[in-house]
Amino acid sequence: MNGKSSGDDDLATAAMRAPWNETAKGWNESGAIIRPWLHQATQAMLEMAGVRRDSHVLDVAAGAGDQTLDIAEKIGPQGHVLATDLSPAMLELAARQTAAAGHHKVETRISDGQELRVEDARFDAVVCRLGLMFFEDPLRGLREMARVLKPGGRACTMVFGAPQANPCVTTLMSTALRYAGLPPRDPYQAGGLLSLGKPGLIDELFSEAGFSEIATIRIAAPFSLPTVKHYVNFVRTSAGPIVEIVQRLDSATAEAAWADMERALSKYQGPSGWEGPNELLLTAARIPGRH
Repeated sequence: MNGKSSGDDDLATAAMRAPWNETAKGWNESGAIIRPWLHQATQAMLEMAGVRRDSHVLDVAAGAGDQTLDIAEKIGPQGHVLATDLSPAMLELAARQTAAAGHHKVETRISDGQELRVEDARFDAVVCRLGLMFFEDPLRGLREMARVLKPGGRACTMVFGAPQANPCVTTLMSTALRYAGLPPRDPYQAGGLLSLGKPGLIDELFSEAGFSEIATIRIAAPFSLPTVKHYVNFVRTSAGPIVEIVQRLDSATAEAAWADMERALSKYQGPSGWEGPNELLLTAARIPGRH
């Protein structure tokens, strides 16, 4: 238990859900951008989690279901995927995408990743792509992943790495906060985009949650687009944590903030296009038991 009353939990959950419901459509429509950006890292995540043909897989914080599609393709018709997310709007898009692709072994369920509505020891593998860092209590989320894995099952999470390796994220956040008149945030503040990028932190959390054979790798995942404007437009429609801050501003101040972000990030514009640096951490581990 985290010490909150159920009423507090309901309010906190609603507050967390709102920005993702609002950006669900934009995130889904940006699939053509997101899929190539995260493709290599996603394939590595599924490999590290041991996802294979006939696996039963839990996809935590599945969002609009881009990686759910990849899981469904890997496991084949005899496997099964349960995609969970806090946002009903995101899950509706995930269900629509997977059904359109002909994957009928995909189930969706609205669920907080810190309190999964799933029975014990059900899955061979659990993955969580760019979700765990948003959890108020990531240890609680990892304990839930451990609980629902079969003995010997594997989990793999993907999060953003250290602030210095993710200058686009730090620029977006610092600019949004400045225009909102808010003080700079500790980049490792719980629930933030970079909250699990502190060296060694995520390995410690996996260990405390009961996992063994823990391994973390860093993957460069540059965001490549024709221009910086394409990137800022993507952020405006899809990046819930940034949008949540900027949308509180009056329209003129909000436009000034977006323009300032664009100016600051234009330094990554080159002769062949815009390429913004990003670094991701993939952490994989096993629940003790049979191999």
